[in-house]
Amino acid sequence: MQARGFKSTSNSTSGNNASAFDTGQQPAVTAQTHFAAGQLSETQGNLKNAIDQYQQALKLDPNHLGSIYRMGVVYAELKEYPQAIVYWKQYVDVTHGNPEAYNNLGFCYDLNGDGPNAEAAYKSGIAADPKNVSCRVDYGLLLARQGHISDAIVQWQAVLTPAQIHYNLGSVYEMQGRPAEARQEYDQALKIDPNLHEASERIAALDQ
Repeated sequence: MQARGFKSTSNSTSGNNASAFDTGQQPAVTAQTHFAAGQLSETQGNLKNAIDQYQQALKLDPNHLGSIYRMGVVYAELKEYPQAIVYWKQYVDVTHGNPEAYNNLGFCYDLNGDGPNAEAAYKSGIAADPKNVSCRVDYGLLLARQGHISDAIVQWQAVLTPAQIHYNLGSVYEMQGRPAEARQEYDQALKIDPNLHEASERIAALDQ
């Protein structure tokens, strides 16, 4: 129920060049070729080479959605957030203001410790789609961490159940080193929804 993490807006992050091989022709080097090489580098843990491949893809196709998305993800994984933000802004532009793109931008601003810009991005995503779960949940988490609990709950009420709201609030308290308050929220979540296994798991971890 926590939306934290980057979201893709489409299935454009994959491709198929099989037809070139089937005809026996030398396959053309396209943006998708470099993109596939970048994905392979990521699976091998070679993030610097992945960036190089995605950059090559973007030279051939400046609006290659998959490469823009992966550049944002990889730079964030490297904790090079200012560079990641450049690509998340581009991702917003290329997707014409898709709410998930705004959420990715907001999440990266949040990782970089820039609360005001994170809030602005989340609000833009919510304006594009008032029922977008990612923006509502992540914006609520940001507000809760800042101590604006009632405002956070307003965001969550738009897309979450009461049990999920208590769970998310508990997770914020746990992250802030407030185990007693976290436990209270998890207990309340389970009273409302006994099948919310994530809450049971968090309580068990707190008890260890």
